[in-house]
Amino acid sequence: MNELRKDTVYPYLVESAAEAARVAAGVKPDRLDAASGCGDWDVRTLVNHWTVYTSHGMEHRALRTRLPEELTARDLTTEEDWASTYAADLDRAVAAWSDPAVWDGDIDLGFAQQPAPEVAALLWAELVLHGWDVAHATGQEFAVSDGAAALLLQVVEANAELYRQYEGFAAPVPVGADASTYAKALALSGRDPR
Repeated sequence: MNELRKDTVYPYLVESAAEAARVAAGVKPDRLDAASGCGDWDVRTLVNHWTVYTSHGMEHRALRTRLPEELTARDLTTEEDWASTYAADLDRAVAAWSDPAVWDGDIDLGFAQQPAPEVAALLWAELVLHGWDVAHATGQEFAVSDGAAALLLQVVEANAELYRQYEGFAAPVPVGADASTYAKALALSGRDPR
């Protein structure tokens, strides 16, 4: 198991932010009211959750500031250039995590203190998992490197049971022993990689 540090997480944060921006740009307006596959959320609700928490949320965690409530209440998809705005917001979030000092100490989550590298890994996993959800719901793929897939499986294995208690993950989906590491991570998080 890799220790969670800047050098074991940050490169995949950079990689996955670029992929998330690409997937967001591929979301067509006529798909926003379709079912997302994430409970009763439509694609619009999923996209709003994904974009707010993986860009603004990630930046605010790095800066140790609170996410403004007005952001969580806005429908960002009503803005014509929301995908471009999201890409720029992701760039800011990634830049905030580029500072080595950000990876030191704990981050106050409001209900607990958690080491910064763990918070970064969880935020990154949300970026990838919900990125996969958005891609899947809009006829796209969310690509990850082998290293990113291995880290995703590590993060999901470490947090799956807790997330299930709070209905953040559904029950695991069975996959064959020959499934890819990425497919195993998706399945363990309650997503059907098929």
